[in-house]
Amino acid sequence: MLKLSLSVIYSIIIISGLTSLFSNKKRINPPASELTISTFSGPDVTPSPACLAVAPTGEVFVGVDMIGSLGKDPGKGRILKLIDENNDGKMDKHIEFAMVDNPRGIIVQENKVFVLHTTFSKQSGLATGMDLVLFEDNDGDGKADGPSKPLIENLSNAKYIRERGTDHATNGIRMGIDGWIYISVGDFGFHDAVDRSGKKLTMLGGGILRVRPDGTEMEVFTHGTRNVYDVAIDPYMNVFTRENTNDGGGWNVRFSHHIQTGEYGYPVLFQHFTDEIIPALADLGGGSGTGALFMNEPTWPEKYNNVPMMADWGRSMLYIHRVNPDGATFTQKDEEFLKIAQITDLDVDGSGRLYLSAWDGAGYSGSPNKGYVIRAVPNNWTYKSFPNIKKESIKELAIMLESNSAVARLSASQELLLRGSRQAISTTLKIANDTTSPLYARVAAIFTYAQLTKENGIAELVKLTKDKAVQEFALKALVDRKSQIDKVPLEPFLEGLNNGDSRVQSAAIIGLNRLERREAISTLLRIKVSSNFAEPAKNTEGAHATPNAAIILPHLAVKALVSLQATDACLAAIETENSDLALWALRYMHNEKAVNGLMAHYSKTKSEKLKKQILTTLARLYKKEAAYDASWWWGTRPDSHGPYFKAISWESSPIIEKFLVSESVKPKGFGKQFFADLSERNRLDIPSFAIEEKLSASEEPKIDLEKIKNTKGQVGKSSIEDVLLAINKLPGDALKGRNIFNNQGCIACHSLNRSEKMKGPFMGQIGSIMNREQIAESILKPDASISQGFASVMITAKGDKTYMGFITEETAVKIVIRNIAGEVFTIKTSDILSRKEMENSMMPAGLANSLSYEELASLVTFLSQQKK
Repeated sequence: MLKLSLSVIYSIIIISGLTSLFSNKKRINPPASELTISTFSGPDVTPSPACLAVAPTGEVFVGVDMIGSLGKDPGKGRILKLIDENNDGKMDKHIEFAMVDNPRGIIVQENKVFVLHTTFSKQSGLATGMDLVLFEDNDGDGKADGPSKPLIENLSNAKYIRERGTDHATNGIRMGIDGWIYISVGDFGFHDAVDRSGKKLTMLGGGILRVRPDGTEMEVFTHGTRNVYDVAIDPYMNVFTRENTNDGGGWNVRFSHHIQTGEYGYPVLFQHFTDEIIPALADLGGGSGTGALFMNEPTWPEKYNNVPMMADWGRSMLYIHRVNPDGATFTQKDEEFLKIAQITDLDVDGSGRLYLSAWDGAGYSGSPNKGYVIRAVPNNWTYKSFPNIKKESIKELAIMLESNSAVARLSASQELLLRGSRQAISTTLKIANDTTSPLYARVAAIFTYAQLTKENGIAELVKLTKDKAVQEFALKALVDRKSQIDKVPLEPFLEGLNNGDSRVQSAAIIGLNRLERREAISTLLRIKVSSNFAEPAKNTEGAHATPNAAIILPHLAVKALVSLQATDACLAAIETENSDLALWALRYMHNEKAVNGLMAHYSKTKSEKLKKQILTTLARLYKKEAAYDASWWWGTRPDSHGPYFKAISWESSPIIEKFLVSESVKPKGFGKQFFADLSERNRLDIPSFAIEEKLSASEEPKIDLEKIKNTKGQVGKSSIEDVLLAINKLPGDALKGRNIFNNQGCIACHSLNRSEKMKGPFMGQIGSIMNREQIAESILKPDASISQGFASVMITAKGDKTYMGFITEETAVKIVIRNIAGEVFTIKTSDILSRKEMENSMMPAGLANSLSYEELASLVTFLSQQKK
């Protein structure tokens, strides 16, 4: 078995000695003759930079993380403030702003610095969770004035941060022009996060959270992503991310447009229940998304402006995504932009200077000798100082609010909020109503006005909903703060639903959800379900990464109906023209009234189609997701069958079971296979629905790994350095490489096709993530970079049993483990006594020893061509 290192977060091995640390020719490949790139700081100042943010005036705040994603020892992180005093693209001065562990996100607003980071107990030295905190520098000395002020506490699962590190925890933060701080939550999720008002929230899995800058009004924005690291937010409050699918499914990157209240399906809906989710806009193959920014600065060339710029750590690449409107969502086309070694984050200042941080091979736990920050500017760029926002008049702030710079607009908006004067209010309202102003300026003014006036601005915002150009944004601003919606009228949202613009309709549906007015239920039920609302065929993966604009409005309507607890109305809508939407919503209404109502409709209807729909809905209601208490996590390769991960019975489960069983035995019913399929899809585990499967015996390859390891060929007799130099010169024969892959034991633990059973790291796309040199080194040095999700695991279980291997499947009730010999064991979670990840790869070193240079080159060439 040859184990090639591949990971969602830490996958690329940087080949030491092949490129020097600051060689821009090797490490960075900007568009020719268009950008000027300079090394801003090196590892002597900014080793292991996990995140950064730039003040509008150009000071760069870097989060140095010497713990990394898998380290666990505190006291190794800090926020540095870097200053370029002569604006030549190189740091001249640095100040230690504050000490924090695992910095994962930074926002700079004048003298305020918001930081998301891991917290540790001073007594035990163990991680206690993650907090969003505020530092202030009111005396202007470049250092935080004192301890931070917590805004949200418990923002991740402390148990798994202690056990694994911060690899799937909560990550980047960014502020939108609406004044909210948007927080990227990894799929550790969080339990009992608490904001400054005392509000508590729990979220199973990943998504986007948001909170006001004072730490109040915390709320979930979207749900159902794997390990989103950061968000890009455009001037119109469109939110974009680059996140992943399962480790076991190829670690593919998905580019997504996040629509408020949307469900994106990871891990239990995104494969077999894709009819119920908002799909990603694209599946981009292997990689791992990190920092994100929507570039909207006038100093940048038009072709590189007004685009989401998305970092991919795994591919060492900054991407541009060309997004085009498609109903209430978008389509996209991605393109490579800048090659940067394990890029982690990026941000831009008010003069248009783009700063980017590179991990540069600092490893799982950080390195004092790796990492740097670069600056990129267009070739025709000239420095223009950003104004002292405190000294600007309201008139000057208004000019900034209308500028074509996102940095200037946000800075002006935040300063106007601090002023809070009548002049600030009248000025923003004037811009909001000015039909000659650019749309981005009117949007900035609408959100600023709404924040300035709160409930006192409702009447003017209602008037703005009559202006079709800004109707969408006026509707959003009216309900943006749930603390003041009791005075917001219903009519503008009902009118918005009649607008032919699906973006306005989307805003109206979200608004009706937030208003919590039950009188809107009948209107929501009239939203049509598109013809492509259909579950994937049996045993096939649905289209979870294909734009589906037609699904957006009914999806949002269902979320609103469930939030409004519209059980009675949904039951009444069955067998009407609104039946499909009603039945979709009823899938999530776990209450006795819904169950009894569905069974009553079943007994009355003569429609075979409706009977099947009702049976499907009841099967979905048979179980529900267990409440999340943070005592467990689904791992990097969770069971993604769905519809629940940790399914439990509830009060009506026995009633549903009795009804389904009685229908299954009726002579003129739908037949045993129908109910068997229903049971398999929904994992009902009802014994009478089980159908015995005839499994064909599959022969695992029998390969003597010890014999292979102890045979010394040309590779085994040479140094790794000599082997790498030789491989670099030999093209290799891919056809021969395929045979070597089989004969050398690789096939025992690696799959090449998605249709095959996933074993160890998936090799079907290794060539799109690693180059030949990196593949060769990971064969020769298997311990150098162990793929997350594929570390060797030691499990001790009841009955004095011990297992060592890698996890190929994990559910709430069982673990499937494969050992080095290819043997597979299923272990009940209730039997597990201990579980520990091993530091070494399960692949023994030396499996390539018997090969000649030519043979290893052929194997490497074959693998480099795997780009599925």
